[in-house]
Amino acid sequence: MSGRPQRLPDFSYIGLHRYFLTFCTYQRNKLFTDAGIVAEAIGQIRHIAASYGFAVVAYCFMPDHLHWLVVGIDEASDLVAFAHAVKQQTAYKYRQRHNGVLWQKGYYEHIVRENEAVLAIAKYIFENPVRAGLVSEPHDYPFSGSFELTRAQVDELWQMDDLAW
Repeated sequence: MSGRPQRLPDFSYIGLHRYFLTFCTYQRNKLFTDAGIVAEAIGQIRHIAASYGFAVVAYCFMPDHLHWLVVGIDEASDLVAFAHAVKQQTAYKYRQRHNGVLWQKGYYEHIVRENEAVLAIAKYIFENPVRAGLVSEPHDYPFSGSFELTRAQVDELWQMDDLAW
């Protein structure tokens, strides 16, 4: 993906909305195999999410991209500003410490509709490492989690079979 992301022209991206996002690393470099890089990004995202009024329901740092499910928790929650801040601030810190480029331009976003089950999307995100053949069970993957759900709740979610997509 390159250039400016395509956004829906009739959607404001501000308010109490839910989004399934994917950010890809620059040139799809496998940067998120390093626990230190992932921990640094998680810390920054946690702070930025709180500042911009977003809850991070699920995240999964795959080797060359980040999948995450976020929810605007305030009428002023602005996805475009939030995504820009996350990319800008994490990229700046990464460049300072590792002298490289972290993100590819743009990002993918899916606006989660009212009829889509948030927990089903979270489960899909958590199961990504299994589908990619990185682990046999979602709970074995060290670079996924939630800022909103406890580890016990995430473990319970992995076991559910009746979540509608």
